[in-house]
Amino acid sequence: MGTHHRTCPLCEAMCGLEIETEGLQVTRVRGDRADVWSKGFLCPKGASIGQLHHDPDRLREPMVRDGDGWREVTWDEAFARCEELLRPVVAEHGIGAVTAYLGNPNVHNYSLSRFSGAVPGFGGIPVLWSAGTVDQWPKNLVCAQLFGGAWKIPIADVANTDLLVVMGANPQASNGSLLSYPDLIGEVTRIRERGGRTIVVDPRRTGTAEKADEWLPIVPGTDAALLLAVVSVLDDEGLVRLGPVAGRVLGVDEVLAAARDFPPEAVAVWCGIDAERIRGLARELAGTERAVIYGRIGLCNQEFGTLATWLVSVVNVLTGHFDAEGGERFPRPAIATMSSTARRRGPITTGRWRTRVRGAPEVMGQAPLSCLAEEIDTPGEGQIKALITIAGNPALSAPDAGRLDAALPLLDAMISIDNYLNETSRHAHVILPGLSPLEQPHCDEELWAYALRGVARWSPAIFDADDRPEEWEIALRLGAILGGTPAAEVDVDALDDLWFAARAARHGVDPASVDHEGRRGPDRIADLTLRTGPWGEGYGARPDGLTLERLKDHPHGIDHGPSTSAIDDVLRTTSGDIELAHPVFLDDLARLQQRMGEPRPPLVLIGRRHVRSNNSWMHNLPGLMRGRDRSTLLVHPDDAAERGLASGDEATVTSESGSVVATVEVSDELCRGVVSLPHGFGHRRPGTRTAVADERPGPNTNVLVPGHRVDVPSGNAAVNGVPVEVAAAPA
Repeated sequence: MGTHHRTCPLCEAMCGLEIETEGLQVTRVRGDRADVWSKGFLCPKGASIGQLHHDPDRLREPMVRDGDGWREVTWDEAFARCEELLRPVVAEHGIGAVTAYLGNPNVHNYSLSRFSGAVPGFGGIPVLWSAGTVDQWPKNLVCAQLFGGAWKIPIADVANTDLLVVMGANPQASNGSLLSYPDLIGEVTRIRERGGRTIVVDPRRTGTAEKADEWLPIVPGTDAALLLAVVSVLDDEGLVRLGPVAGRVLGVDEVLAAARDFPPEAVAVWCGIDAERIRGLARELAGTERAVIYGRIGLCNQEFGTLATWLVSVVNVLTGHFDAEGGERFPRPAIATMSSTARRRGPITTGRWRTRVRGAPEVMGQAPLSCLAEEIDTPGEGQIKALITIAGNPALSAPDAGRLDAALPLLDAMISIDNYLNETSRHAHVILPGLSPLEQPHCDEELWAYALRGVARWSPAIFDADDRPEEWEIALRLGAILGGTPAAEVDVDALDDLWFAARAARHGVDPASVDHEGRRGPDRIADLTLRTGPWGEGYGARPDGLTLERLKDHPHGIDHGPSTSAIDDVLRTTSGDIELAHPVFLDDLARLQQRMGEPRPPLVLIGRRHVRSNNSWMHNLPGLMRGRDRSTLLVHPDDAAERGLASGDEATVTSESGSVVATVEVSDELCRGVVSLPHGFGHRRPGTRTAVADERPGPNTNVLVPGHRVDVPSGNAAVNGVPVEVAAAPA
């Protein structure tokens, strides 16, 4: 029997776990009360990590397609088959016919967070696809323009604020997104206890709205107009104050001038929020000493995602709550992340290339994920012939998912680095499974860049993985094979040295001068980023500083306290100041005005999330799937009555791109004219091996999202606010 302390890798809260084992079995999981970060907080996902490890459907050995079935093979055989598949594609069509998709579990994995880039890096893949263009690309574009770096992301200082305005986020379910904070929903109660308020602006009365002091129901996709009206009130009533960033902001006059076309009276009906309440919101934000707007995924994945995301920081700046206590601030993580090493650069340009079929412009190196299907199924020069998916399930998560699901069998070669035979990997020719979270160490890297405390933690593996390779070794081998090295001749150690040397150079470290102390792979990079962080040992510069070995002596983590960066250390714009006004934002206001003048669809679809789920990752765990059905179609009582629907009925939901059948749940938690389906369902497909998920397959909401429906400046999918029709399903 043993007790182990480690970090939960299943969401951005990064809670500390206390895991009890007996032999090779996990017998109990609870929150680690001694953890310096989470202090015992735990959500249902973390409590189910033992079920994830023991899941009988989780793949342990590589799989190769054999006709319509599969067979387990050795790792050497699997990599040899990868070579057999990829080499003819590259020889005949060039490396441009090969691409890769990265899912968001990459960020949560000890190996892949540091090595997934080795596949395209050593393979020479010119174009990548990722979940980023579904859930956050507006955030990255805004930060690139305002602050000079796509990953220079400011964070809401919720621990010190007295007014928290939540837009497009539901921390009760997500535990925070691009905001790492344990028990974030508990902070709503603590804000009230210190005399503050929380306001939730959302089309749905979410779990967070239930906890908040006020819920402002808003029409989906109108957040940008609401925030522009707030800016117009700040200007009209002389409430603009820049506070700590006075003298460091360019473009204020241009932004104020643009907002004058959006007074509260002009947007109130369209947003569904009374004009006087909009004025009151502006006055509250300006009049509260410590206040902040926190906006997240619901703002990003709508038709005006870039405008809405931009205006969150605009309002925080104009009310004096940027770079201020209780406002929006830049973290100073204990681990030197990739974003912390970004160099100064000029304005971001987009459209350096366009996709072959649709002509969609690239934004920060990526195109809309919805373009992937057409690049596969449309013949012609440049057609994608081979795909490598890395910890992702785009057959469920990509917009216009039905088309992508139909396109994947057309590939000459498909390889999946994945632990499951799921809706996407069922189309692969080779599946290369990684380890369970409990079979490998863990030390979050990029996620600490979204936390306002200088915490670091490292967790050892609990169970032995025997001779199975870790994901970092798989990524290096696959990248080398794609780059032309015969599978039998790949030198993993030499590739690891090259990968580390490139990473060390970004941190200003000469790799030849580093004593690795026998470390390889992500261990060596973790040590590098700890040593070069603000509390690091600096390879001799600060002898008492942090190293990986010293961190290992603190199983509950080390907390260096509240940690924020000086704005001069963060900004990478050409001017060295916050550049608030850019054509990419201001030019899109005309599109917003045009949409405000058009008739509103009678019914639109939005997504939702549950605390027991993270996209489609954990739908195969019994502990997370028991209880009431969570894949229902929420319908407002009046909308249900008009269509003759009642709770428990089956309804057909139809958009221009597809149709699904869902079980109705009548609920007044939605605005009138809005229906809601959760993301991540659509299981029980032929050829999958996910027995628990198949018991409650649910409808795939992404079938209903038209591929062309994107936020224009960023190319991010507009999965919220999709016009739909709902009717009783045929008997």
